[in-house]
Amino acid sequence: MSNLSTQPARPWQADTEDGCYRNPILFADYSDPDVIRVGEDFYMISSSFNSTPGLPVLHSKDLVNWTIIGHAVDTLPSDYDYDRVRHADGIWAPSLRYHDGKFWIYVSMPDEGVFMTNASDPSGPWSPLHLVKEVKGWIDPCPLWDDDGNAYLVHGFAMSRSGIKSKLQICAMSADGRELLDDGRIVYDGTVDNPTIEGPKLYKRNGFYYIFAPAGGVETGWQLVLRAKDIRGPYEWKNVLHQGNTEINGPHQGGYVELESGESWFLHFQDREAYGRIVHLQPMSWVDDWPLMGVDTNGDGIGEPVLRYRKPDVGAVWPVAVPQADDDFEGSELGLQWQWQANRKPEWHSLEARPGWLRLYGVPVPGYGTLFDAPNVLCQKFAAPIFTATVKLSIPVDRSGFRAGLTVLGHSFRSMSFYCGEQGISLALTAGNGKKGEVSNESIVMEIPVDGVATDWLLRVRVSEGAKCTFQYSNDSGATFLPLGYEFAASAGGWVGAKIGLFCLALNGAPKDGYADFDWIKFE
Repeated sequence: MSNLSTQPARPWQADTEDGCYRNPILFADYSDPDVIRVGEDFYMISSSFNSTPGLPVLHSKDLVNWTIIGHAVDTLPSDYDYDRVRHADGIWAPSLRYHDGKFWIYVSMPDEGVFMTNASDPSGPWSPLHLVKEVKGWIDPCPLWDDDGNAYLVHGFAMSRSGIKSKLQICAMSADGRELLDDGRIVYDGTVDNPTIEGPKLYKRNGFYYIFAPAGGVETGWQLVLRAKDIRGPYEWKNVLHQGNTEINGPHQGGYVELESGESWFLHFQDREAYGRIVHLQPMSWVDDWPLMGVDTNGDGIGEPVLRYRKPDVGAVWPVAVPQADDDFEGSELGLQWQWQANRKPEWHSLEARPGWLRLYGVPVPGYGTLFDAPNVLCQKFAAPIFTATVKLSIPVDRSGFRAGLTVLGHSFRSMSFYCGEQGISLALTAGNGKKGEVSNESIVMEIPVDGVATDWLLRVRVSEGAKCTFQYSNDSGATFLPLGYEFAASAGGWVGAKIGLFCLALNGAPKDGYADFDWIKFE
């Protein structure tokens, strides 16, 4: 049973508890975020690509302190082959809106089309994904229900699927949000002035239609705002946020909200390679019906990101909150921080077989060669720039043909795991590489014989600045930890940051009843 503290882990806390906050507000990979306010509550969603459950939904009372409240998608449509791991495919750049008493999410799956789901409660249940438009390469969709009852959808293009890039298109949409009524009209071409414009968010304010859209590329780009009196254009544009003299590269792609206090705020991501696309919050003001994001520190009329600022005026002070990370596996369901690498299957795990423990079954998964390709790896995001993740596990000593342990997963991946073979049990460090469309590889770097596996074995990864990682293990309840292998650099995956993962894999010819039990995981 778990001996975890009841206090949440806080490897990164944005709230400085003195009336201010520090950026990023989420030092975790919540890619392509969108945000809305409904009354006194704020909701945020992000991309989830091939992982399930997908489309995480987060809640906040002050735009600074966030927790995960659910997922809008349980599994991706099996008709599209998401039962296998399709790195970098799946859920791309969603948008979130509140309309007619419901929460609406529009999202693209770049090879399949534009989809919609809605819910009366943002924590769920959400309706099954509805295919609004079957089309390749229409990405980053965002709806707008206008004052006259008409509805519209703006989107960008993925060059890899459509042969088009740097353009934004608006389509007429049915009032019920379920279908597009025309083939769309290109309303802006950024090829010359703002290449790689994408991720549009559509708003209406003070008689202007606004499109907030990033340009210039993820790592080095900037945030544009376009405006027009007619939704079909013509649109004029302005650069409203760039890196300037700050360390915040590519500050763009997100959403803005207006508070009851009259303040405006913009939430966006920054690409931090192995850490993923982490989330920042910028103050926002309006000048001549143009937004200015961040602070214009050098007088060029373009905002720059802030690192520390006063918290939004929401009329109250709310407790510190962070997205869930620790798990003692005491509940009847997995914590909301966990995602599998593909469509999840109920036979992969159990929380009832050994109460208070997570049992991962070593089910054989045909077709995978490495951890990179195995759908039954249970993952969560890196939680901070510097942290330690420790897991306690137990495996039966009389079951050969299984491998179970802890992994840091990305295009370059490492794992520390127990191998149960005919010659006994060993603790092994493995290393591998994989990318979409390529054959992944994995091999044992070093191996230590183990005389049985007691239930007090602890496996740990220490992550230092720059996503440098070191595996350690303990067989004396954590009194001492010994390193296994060498320091390595975590790497990003397919449009995502590195992940911490737990796994139990069946090797060739393994019996069907192998498993590993995990008592808890803790982040410090």
